[in-house]
Amino acid sequence: MSLFKRFLYYFGGFSIGLVILFFFLGGKKASCDYGPSARTLKNIRTKNRIISPEVLIQLQNKGLDTSSVSKILREGDVLFSESNTKLDSCKIYVVEGEIEKKIIKLTIENCEKRASINAVSMQ
Repeated sequence: MSLFKRFLYYFGGFSIGLVILFFFLGGKKASCDYGPSARTLKNIRTKNRIISPEVLIQLQNKGLDTSSVSKILREGDVLFSESNTKLDSCKIYVVEGEIEKKIIKLTIENCEKRASINAVSMQ
């Protein structure tokens, strides 16, 4: 078999595989969260989120609301250097995100069934 036919078969099968992949995963909310930051944020997003009244007041004073928190949990970055991930019960994560050109840091206590937002700071 010539080299041209080998490339033709390879790219033909590859393109058919891509079409099938897009067909099956096109309408679903499939995600590829492989990095540690993405996995941590997804884990926090899937749990019951508890925001204390003090944190809600801090958010309102900074001109933010709970939709800003959701956006940070979707698009933010986990600062593992500032987080305490060695705890047994509930790990403490610091998540940083940008809202309206302001850097917001959330301190989140991530337990088995809930995620509590304990502090908000703006830089």
